[in-house]
This record gives sequence, C-alpha cells and structure tokens, in this order.
Amino acid sequence: MTAGPNGSVLVLTSPDDVTTDLVLRILAERRVPVVRLDPGTDLHRGAALTATYRTGDQRGTLCTPSRELDLTEVRSVWTRRPSPFDGPPGLDGGERRFAASQSLWGVGGILASLDGAHYVNHPWSNRAAEHKPAQLAAAQRCGLRVPSTLITNDPEQARAFASRQTGQVVYKPLWNTPCTVDGRAHQVWVREVLPHEITAAVSLCPHLFQTKVAKAFDVRLTVVGERLFAVRIDSPDLDWRRRQSLMECTPIAVPDRVARSVSAYLAVFRLVFGAFDFAVTPAGDWYFLECNPNGQWAWQPDSVTDSIARALADRLQEGPGA
Repeated sequence: MTAGPNGSVLVLTSPDDVTTDLVLRILAERRVPVVRLDPGTDLHRGAALTATYRTGDQRGTLCTPSRELDLTEVRSVWTRRPSPFDGPPGLDGGERRFAASQSLWGVGGILASLDGAHYVNHPWSNRAAEHKPAQLAAAQRCGLRVPSTLITNDPEQARAFASRQTGQVVYKPLWNTPCTVDGRAHQVWVREVLPHEITAAVSLCPHLFQTKVAKAFDVRLTVVGERLFAVRIDSPDLDWRRRQSLMECTPIAVPDRVARSVSAYLAVFRLVFGAFDFAVTPAGDWYFLECNPNGQWAWQPDSVTDSIARALADRLQEGPGA
C-alpha cells in the first residue's frame, strides 16, 4: 500500500535542529501534516513503532504521546539530523550496546523501507555518499575537476606525494570525527602541510592529502532536485568554516558544465539533496572538494536560505510524484 496525496511528512531529526523549523513553518502555512521524530531518543520517551509484513501487505504505526501515524500514509520522509542510536540511558555496557544495535537495524530498517514514500534523502543513500573516496571517484566520473589527492596510511607515500606537488599540499580529515586534546574538544580544520611535517603517526590511520587549489574564492552549491542555489564565499581563511563571521557570501551563477556534472553526481548516489563545496581559480575553473549529502544550509544569505527552504518544502509536499 502506498501513501496518498494528503499523507503526512515524517521528519527525522534531533530536537535541537533549528534549521528544520524553517521548512516546517512553510509546510504548516500550506496545511501539510507533519510528524517530527528523533528515533534515537523518542522511542525511549514514550514513542512506539510497530511494523508488520505479510505476503502482499506491509503496514505499520508510529505512536507518540500526542498522535498516531499510519506508516502507509507517509508521503515523504525528510532525513535531517536524527540522533544516533545509543540505546536506553538506563542500561549500561553490553546491554545498552545490544539495544542500540537492535534499534539501528530494526527502527532504522523500518523507517528506511516505507513503501511509496519519497525520501529526502534516503538514509542509505546518505551513508553511501558520505565517504570521501567515493565522492572523489564519482566526481571524476561525472566530469568534475578534482584536485590531485592521496589517501594513505603510509608516511613515505605521503611525503613523496607532498614533495612531488608543484604547489602546496593540504591535509583534511576523512570524517568530522569528534576529537579531544588534553581533555578539551578540538576541531580538525583543513590545513597546509609540508613534507617534513608528515610523521610516522600517519601509519595509525588513513590520511587524506590534497593539492591546494590556487583559488580566487570558494562556492557552496546547494542542490534540491533540479534546483541549484550557489553562493560565492570570500574568506581570509583556507577553511572558511573556521571563522564564518569573517566570510562574505553573495549569490553566483553556476556554469552549465558544472550544473550537468552535479546532476549526474546526484544520480550516482540517488540523492535529492546535496551541499557541494568548490574552489574556483582566477581562471574560472571549478574544482570539486566534497559533497555533504546532508549539509547545513541555513547560514547563507536570507534570500538563499528562504529559497532552499521552499524548495525542500515543495519536494516534501509533492511526495512520491516529486
């Protein structure tokens, strides 16, 4: 059974995700029913999820303290930023890990398999598209320019790569992993490295080294379906995320060649939404750096943020027909 045109939009995200509110306000104005759920925590706070599977039939219900949702009537699922499945806080050690694993595979599997629902994005597509090696491979296949990149846990290979480059080389983490130094939270930013700075510590895990693009500016390109929203970012920092208060953002047109390649890239990973980062040279060449399949976007100029919110609301409202 598939959802009807008036079904609910199911939004999977954490309670402190304020970006979601921008889209939910638009859906509320349009009188589109919405159910917001943080599956990693809400199922320990009074919510209940049930699914049944029989030959030729699939059904389910989501019960929260305030309402009951028929899962066959979900028109769209917006996978925003749900909390991880950490297990019930009242359990310890192995029992909590067991419950967390069962929630991931059970709850996660149910919510990723709603027949006929339109996903923005499907959680499994998000996961596949989050790996930087896969991103670089897909970008090349889709015709995007990619800086020379090495991923290795061999210090000699890393030093040799850095020595061969005619320009500078940068290091960037393969994942935004929480990091502490002397007990304090520490953010790992993109930074320049010299060959002699590459030590034996590289052998502890894979590291990503990349030729530094001699850029004139950065671009954040947010894509919702066929709609592209790009801003030029002028920042004094190599990594503009480091001090966002110092950057300037202005809307910019996207070259046709880049637009076609971006569309092909999203098709590779079966994504509806993607947040692309590019470095643009003085000659106008756009170099692909990465694509976050679930990137933040509400920090952009108000006009751009509002347009992205409305594009997302359109996709969620349209549901399977989008």
